[in-house]
Amino acid sequence: MRQRGARRALSRIIPLMAAWLVVACAGAGSGPSAASSGPVEIRQYQGQNLSAISDILETDIAGPQHVSLDTYRLKVSGLVNKPLELTYDQVLGYDHFSKVVTLRCVDGWDATILWEGVRITDILAAAGVRDGAPVVIFHAVDGYTSSLPLAYLQANDILLAYNINGLTLPAEQGFPFMVVAESKWGYKWVKWVDGIELSSDTSYRGYWESRGYDNNGDGSGPMFEP
Repeated sequence: MRQRGARRALSRIIPLMAAWLVVACAGAGSGPSAASSGPVEIRQYQGQNLSAISDILETDIAGPQHVSLDTYRLKVSGLVNKPLELTYDQVLGYDHFSKVVTLRCVDGWDATILWEGVRITDILAAAGVRDGAPVVIFHAVDGYTSSLPLAYLQANDILLAYNINGLTLPAEQGFPFMVVAESKWGYKWVKWVDGIELSSDTSYRGYWESRGYDNNGDGSGPMFEP
């Protein structure tokens, strides 16, 4: 009799234990480890394969820059009616746009990436560009500079990017902002942008341009000045 009673008790307990284990395992799968998984890098967009972020090699003059948003300001200066000093969040307050653009480096590598950012011309419109300012000079946190024609920015809706393949720009790729200078060589893609200057100086030469690289920087043109 005692054996039968024990068997009956076990027959009731075992299903309850099994049910408890199922609930416990389900709970573990939805716990902190699952919730901590962040955004995933996009590798395909509208049927087009994308390069990995890691395919973009570091060719910077002073290594990756680590920018604190507590003190960061994007300064818009030069020939403008209203100089601006914008926080990161204020820049992100402009309309957002996305486009797939291939970055080509003079070293021979390239990467096709989905960029998200704001149009540089929208920021310039808020500052009010004065007449006689055909040149836009981009300044970076590490002292790097390069310039692009205002007409080029306007004609191509050039972005100041803050996202890359669906992720926030990492420090290695220019956080907080990078110029997506489509159809231009990589040295025109200024990282860690903290200044945009409107200028009348058509002879201005940036960091690499002053060292012999072609000032136009067209990807289909020469790398070096004649």
